[in-house]
Amino acid sequence: MIRILKPIFLALIIFFVPSGSLVEDPEEHEYYIYSMAIRMRHDTTYSTWFITFTCYNWIPLFEITSGYGLVYNWLKLISSKYQIKTLAFVIMPNHVHLLLQLEKEGINLNTVISNGKRFMAYALIQKLQALKHDELLMKLSEACSVIEKSKGQKHKVFEPSFDAKPIYSDKFLNQKLDYIHRNPISGKWNLCSNITDYYHSSAAFYELSSVHNEVDIVNNSQYR
Repeated sequence: MIRILKPIFLALIIFFVPSGSLVEDPEEHEYYIYSMAIRMRHDTTYSTWFITFTCYNWIPLFEITSGYGLVYNWLKLISSKYQIKTLAFVIMPNHVHLLLQLEKEGINLNTVISNGKRFMAYALIQKLQALKHDELLMKLSEACSVIEKSKGQKHKVFEPSFDAKPIYSDKFLNQKLDYIHRNPISGKWNLCSNITDYYHSSAAFYELSSVHNEVDIVNNSQYR
């Protein structure tokens, strides 16, 4: 009886989860449930994932610190250590979108992303300290909860959760590629006039066949 009720109970959690666990992507206008918020490990049955993680309170920490290189270093690390390939990316001033392909079995996506955020957070704080952004550092420190501080966390650099959506079709893949590449000119952003002009993106790789100097991009042959 318990085994029968368990999946029903989990379904009810997903449909009736409190509103605080639902997050609206201000650019995509979609609602999704952060998997980390409900303590579910991302299923790695799918090999390709659309990943998004965001700086705390949408503060443009990558721009303030000129910390874009931290993302490139992390992408190189996971390529070397886990053979995770970068199909597409955009590093915005306050968030990152990625299309990653996992080829090895048994990779815990939560662990990979969480460790990456931890590595980047530490380096971003070091940069803020070097730049003497004391007021901002205080704000990031005050954002930590009592529990987080008891675990040794001194600053909140990223939002706790991240979004991971499995790529289940070529159509969905192309949709996310277009979304990633148009990010710098979409919504409130006006970072360039043409998507291929934005350096921290894979747009020029796909549109102009230009090799990116910072990261090895694996071409998706299905992209129109």
